[in-house]
Amino acid sequence: MKAAQGTVFKYGDNVDTDVIIPARYLNSSDPKELATHCMEDIDKDFVNKVNEGDIIVANKNFGCGSSREHAPIAIKAAGVSCVIAETFARIFYRNAINIGLPIIECPEAAVAINAGDEVKVDFDSGIITNVTTGETFQGQAFPPFMQNLIACGGLVNYINNK
Repeated sequence: MKAAQGTVFKYGDNVDTDVIIPARYLNSSDPKELATHCMEDIDKDFVNKVNEGDIIVANKNFGCGSSREHAPIAIKAAGVSCVIAETFARIFYRNAINIGLPIIECPEAAVAINAGDEVKVDFDSGIITNVTTGETFQGQAFPPFMQNLIACGGLVNYINNK
């Protein structure tokens, strides 16, 4: 996967793992089941509106709170192709990469992009294009090893394929 393109779901600061996937659903580790409850405590309609390839954009400290891997798993299983934020909580960042969910820190894009905008992300260059407005932003490019890890579906699959 060299790029992502989709409609934006926009959230604010400090979106924690408890609202990404509420604790009451952690009795399941099935990605499809987790996806049915993704973001429901912050956005009840998210699971009914999200389409394969859509993108989450958020402000500061996305994925803060507990270190549950279920949060990026739920996002990825819901069909989200990339998360763009001003900043990510460190453990969420690591968990996202480990399970193969592309994430990009880009404060300028996070502020300027609005809910409902169509956005394209080029992982080779790190360029984020707001197709709706024509604006472009420079995020950090994904190194080839990280793109391979994401293409394999995460760290475990990457290692198993070696």
